[in-house]
Amino acid sequence: MAITGDSRSQFHVLAVDDSLIDRKLIERLLKTSSYQVTTVDSGSKALKFLGFQEDEQGNPDTPFGSPNNHQEVEVNLIITDYCMPGMTGYDLLKKVKESSSLRNIPVVIMSSENVPSRITRCLEEGAEEFFLKPVRLSDLNRLKPHMMKTKIKNQKQEEDQEELKISEIQSDEQQQPVQLPSPQPQPESQPQPPPPPPPALLLQHNNNKRKAMEEGLSPDRTRPRYNGIPTMV
Repeated sequence: MAITGDSRSQFHVLAVDDSLIDRKLIERLLKTSSYQVTTVDSGSKALKFLGFQEDEQGNPDTPFGSPNNHQEVEVNLIITDYCMPGMTGYDLLKKVKESSSLRNIPVVIMSSENVPSRITRCLEEGAEEFFLKPVRLSDLNRLKPHMMKTKIKNQKQEEDQEELKISEIQSDEQQQPVQLPSPQPQPESQPQPPPPPPPALLLQHNNNKRKAMEEGLSPDRTRPRYNGIPTMV
């Protein structure tokens, strides 16, 4: 497996071919077109790089190995030879399109044989293009629109998933009962003392009291006066 290109490359292409000469040729053409390139020599290695492995029940979405082995760079397109030993390019195409996690990756088939039925079968299975070898630079110019379309589609799916998460969070918050604060006990009211009388009423009360005391004294203001009781001097 070989990875070429720099980190500034916008798109990453996985090239699959059992022929070393054809693999080197497609790698050079892709580099010339400023793509980041990973090359493998079989369909099984391509699936391993993509993180794909069928489990014992044949489910096609079981991840393979550690994510660090295959997701350091995103694969934006797969270009594969049709005639390969073991797993053909058509078999690889079917595996990719059957996987829910990989089906959005565009797949391009290459072949040195111009067989119309083979070309039709690959296009019906989901291949974006079918190139006849030797692949030319003008052929690779047709790759970018497919990758751009897929990139925009993936971004839209990510945005929709993010909006769905936000909507679920807001829905959960609305369903939570609102905790009202418990009422605080009010302190018992203490009886208030009566207000003091106004100054004018207090002055009148003092005058009446003084007048009553004066009426109880004799004219010479030396002896008390008793009404109806004789006094002896």
